[in-house]
Parts: sequence; C-alpha cells; structure tokens
Amino acid sequence: MAYKITEDCISCGACEAECKNEAISEGETQYVIDPDKCTECVGVAASPRCAEVCPIDDCCIPDPDHEETKEQLLEKWRKLHPGEEPAPGTY
Repeated sequence: MAYKITEDCISCGACEAECKNEAISEGETQYVIDPDKCTECVGVAASPRCAEVCPIDDCCIPDPDHEETKEQLLEKWRKLHPGEEPAPGTY
C-alpha cells in the first residue's frame, strides 16, 4: 500500500529528498504523498525511505485506503521508471 504523512509532520522536507518516485511534495500545511506514485520504495530500497529518514516517529505510515501487493507496487514502479531495472533485493 502507499504511505501517507500524518498531521504530526513538521515540514522538515527530509522525506521529499529521499523519494526517488517524486511522490512526496509540500502541501498547504504539511508534506503529502501521491498514492499513484508511492511504491513503498519497491524497486528502489528494501524499506520505505520516507519513514526511515523522518525525525518524527509514526509520521510516515502505511495508508490503509491504498492497499497493494508487492507485485502491484513493482508494476507501478516499472511504469514510473520505464527502461530501468529495480534494485536487487527491493521487491
């Protein structure tokens, strides 16, 4: 499933720089994640980088409104990165 950013966001921007899918952007009051671009870092990293770099615990969390399998996330990654190969161990 895609991740989302909770209202606990302090708008530090650490997550935006880590997102290779460009799914994270600055919203009106906090950063937001575009679920159509979020692959939970499948294809890029072994785990979601936004959650790893966020200084606030439980700010970047799975979005229950956007459940997807690893296969669906990998397919989404392939559409976002045509002609590229996913990094080994990321799916």
